[in-house]
Amino acid sequence: MKVTDFGVTSKGEEARLFTLSNASGMEAAVTDYGAALVQVIVPDKEGHPCDVVCGYDEAAAYEEGDLFFGATVGRIANRIGGASFELNGKTYKLEENNNGNNLHSGMNFYCHRMWEVKETADDHVTFALESPDGDQGYPGAVHIEVTYTLTEDNGVKITYRAVPEEDTIINMTNHSYFNLDGHAAGEVLEQEVWIDADAFTRADAESIPTGEITPVEGTPMDFRTKKALGRDIETDYEALNFGAGYDHNWVLNNKGEFAKVAEMSSSESGITMEVYTDLPGMQLYTGNFIIEATGKGGAVYHKRQACCFETQYFPDAVNKANFEGPVYKKGEVYMTETMYRFSIAH
Repeated sequence: MKVTDFGVTSKGEEARLFTLSNASGMEAAVTDYGAALVQVIVPDKEGHPCDVVCGYDEAAAYEEGDLFFGATVGRIANRIGGASFELNGKTYKLEENNNGNNLHSGMNFYCHRMWEVKETADDHVTFALESPDGDQGYPGAVHIEVTYTLTEDNGVKITYRAVPEEDTIINMTNHSYFNLDGHAAGEVLEQEVWIDADAFTRADAESIPTGEITPVEGTPMDFRTKKALGRDIETDYEALNFGAGYDHNWVLNNKGEFAKVAEMSSSESGITMEVYTDLPGMQLYTGNFIIEATGKGGAVYHKRQACCFETQYFPDAVNKANFEGPVYKKGEVYMTETMYRFSIAH
């Protein structure tokens, strides 16, 4: 574990960067500003270090950024339709920050806050956040912890734990953007993706699920056989037209078990990334709305130059009776794990 300064926020908060490394030459760096994943360095097939996540060089850039690079997202990731929901007979109104809907819980984002460093060790770091009653419009105070662990088999494991003091809703994710040829390498459309999902949640033009579970069979949303991200991305298909590319939630086949649900690979770098989770859904997002974002080392990121695998409960689940809900009772422990594991094809 190496700890270095990561700059100062506009409020004068001093951020730090925590770099974990393992015997295989892999590194993962996270910051207490936003509990964000800043860097994942994997040796490529030539043995050269390759940083595979988009990000910024200092905390102030994360503070200003609006693309959620590496972000820990909560209390509720993704969208809530109409920016409101009902719980225990009471209606809660949230911030409308996405065409009348609520995206990633409104503008007071968890990723724009300093987190407490609760624990550090050679292989992991735990960040904690106190989310008070009424925070972002949600009921109940919640104590939240996010632990990043770098495993010896090259996994970046993210463990979320939260305990609410009242009934509330919780659905957290990590919003890292991956490019397995390197964060500054350009488009990812030649990189190949597999997703263990027979269906996706159909959504309207504002990306709010309709409640329909749509089979991927015979559609460009079918990733059950590994294919290049760019192969079908320009197909004239409702979901792709609405999302300007892939930006949908897939219904995973893992049945609530921690299992491999997706894979991404690059023949150029030789790097493969496997995605594991115990959550029922995953948003595949191909960075369709990145416009001239200046990142690490002066890199300029553009549309479709990285890809997100956001594990989650389905978007707007609280308003859809047929979706597994993100409701957690007073004192009930929210606990979930996601892992991004890397390997090299020699």
